[in-house]
Amino acid sequence: MTIVLLIQMAYHITSSWAHEWIAVGMIVLFIAHHILNWSWIRNLRKGKYNAMRIFQTFINIFTFFCMMAVLISGAMMSIYIFSFDSINLRQSFARTLHHISAYWCFVFISLHIGLHWGIIMGMVRKLTKKESIQNNDKIVSFVGIIVATYGLYAFITRQVPHYMFHRIQYSFFDYSEPPIFFFIDYLAIMGLFVFLAYYIGKLIRRYSGRKNKNVER
Repeated sequence: MTIVLLIQMAYHITSSWAHEWIAVGMIVLFIAHHILNWSWIRNLRKGKYNAMRIFQTFINIFTFFCMMAVLISGAMMSIYIFSFDSINLRQSFARTLHHISAYWCFVFISLHIGLHWGIIMGMVRKLTKKESIQNNDKIVSFVGIIVATYGLYAFITRQVPHYMFHRIQYSFFDYSEPPIFFFIDYLAIMGLFVFLAYYIGKLIRRYSGRKNKNVER
């Protein structure tokens, strides 16, 4: 889904036909993802909500609604797959909703990945030697800071905040730019929000842990 999302952000590189059919693949992956994580959805009304669970639930729910907005507005604008006159009546509204929700969706999916970054790093640790884990953590943190810093730069220069808040109504693409530069920038932007979610989550857990210790005392 991450790879597909990056491809979908590069609308100027893919054709409209490919953009729509790739979106169908993303819908299938989106449904599969929720089926695989149905136990989490089923338990939303159970148990207590600490700070970390509230943070995680907020990101997950917002990601879901952003994705639904992208898919519904995309279907309304569809030319090749859902080309029904009854759906295409409100093209202006659908285009605006699709444009805004696509960028919000990109940001929140990146945050969602950041919430699970610890699991990903745990898998990486299993593939490394035990004595090198500490050094690897330092290297990964250093690289993360560099990626996040460049991601912030790309986030601003690519005018993503303007698109998210509809200050610019259409995305502007440099068609002379090599595609690799576009993907590097958007990977860095994704890295920025992965970095933020991961370390905000660590801070919340640390604060919650200290608070629980104080309560016990």
